[in-house]
Amino acid sequence: MLAPHTIRSAPKALLHDHLDGGLRPATIVDLAREHGYRALPTYDAGELATWFRRGADRKSLELYLETFVHTTGVMQHPSAIARVTAECVEDLAADGVVYAEIRYAPELSTAGGLTPDEVVRANLEGLRIGMERADAAGHPIVAGAIVCGMRNGPHVMDAARLAVRHRDVGVVGFDIAGPEAGFPPGDHAAAFELLRREGVRITIHAGESYGLPSIREALAACGAERLGHANHLVDDITTGPDGQPVLGRLARYIRDRRIPLEVCPTSNVHTGFRSRFGDHPFDLLRRLGFLVTVNTDNRLMSGVSASSEAAGLVEHFGYGLDDLERLAVDAVEAGFAPLPVRRRVVDEVLRPGYARLREAAAA
Repeated sequence: MLAPHTIRSAPKALLHDHLDGGLRPATIVDLAREHGYRALPTYDAGELATWFRRGADRKSLELYLETFVHTTGVMQHPSAIARVTAECVEDLAADGVVYAEIRYAPELSTAGGLTPDEVVRANLEGLRIGMERADAAGHPIVAGAIVCGMRNGPHVMDAARLAVRHRDVGVVGFDIAGPEAGFPPGDHAAAFELLRREGVRITIHAGESYGLPSIREALAACGAERLGHANHLVDDITTGPDGQPVLGRLARYIRDRRIPLEVCPTSNVHTGFRSRFGDHPFDLLRRLGFLVTVNTDNRLMSGVSASSEAAGLVEHFGYGLDDLERLAVDAVEAGFAPLPVRRRVVDEVLRPGYARLREAAAA
């Protein structure tokens, strides 16, 4: 069993981390006071953290999403967005994350009068500041932004155009997020056609709380290169007469084409997909040959970190350093940053980092 300090020291990569799901509770309180946001349930940072975690763990994606009204509520000013983003990058780097793609829906920060472009610029400034601070602290990290469109709203095409405008200055990809049932990805096929035509990389929340049709549409109608969560992919995996797993056509398609899955085990427990971490099909999918990556989703709401998710894999599935290294390498290789950047992370950070951990373990 790997020790907690070893897991924290191990270089990690995240493809699925929501900016508005990872604020520091003390920062929420600070920003609420600074900008006159009076709707918080408490202004004690410790109590607020507990409130978010209790509120998110209600076994429903729709209920889980309700708590975000307060994090986005304090992210209505450029300085607030830049601060939240910089702190996000610093927190990930301090936890051993060396590559991260951080997603956010800019439209959620326009209630106070900001334009979506101003939101993205503040977000990208925060990424720059965060990476500089992390490097100065001895925890270098490569971080990029994923623009999200809200699938249950009218602005997905606008968000897609936004991603196109900022694709060369820090935006590495596009996603749609929000409640899944009743809002199929195919409704936004025109936006995804624009993105494909303009060369913007695509990941889509699909199969998180809805079934196989959502996953199928994300791939066939929208050209998803990665799948966010994809929990219900297991609905296409049955057990044969010999007791062995049998993959349906969609599952085989995803496995055989090595389409990366952005899996978030603890979050999936909180939204009701499974009752506990050990019941999650993460390890089953990996053993069947799917390209799975481990992610945090919303660090504040789920009370997790990249290290705690890795520790869950160690505890429940017996993973060791070789497994964590493979997961990290797979995640970086599936990333949307330019290939030379990702290769440098793998060759100059990940591989040497795990080599040092093995040497220390053998000493």
